Amino acid sequence: MFSYEKRLEYPIHIKETNPKLAKAIISQYGGPDGELGASMRYLSQRYTMPYKECMATLTDIGTEE
Repeated sequence: MFSYEKRLEYPIHIKETNPKLAKAIISQYGGPDGELGASMRYLSQRYTMPYKECMATLTDIGTEE
């Protein structure tokens, strides 16, 4: 039987929340102009690229984002 338990390497104790900072972090990762959106655009464009050199470049850029 398999049991998955997600544990942090170091315990974190949050004393107070900061919604403004949380909103900024979420917008950078998941917003339309965020890192994740840019990465997905590069990686999806690589499949329609006719040249292997350009395809490799798009893969490198997408994984770096």
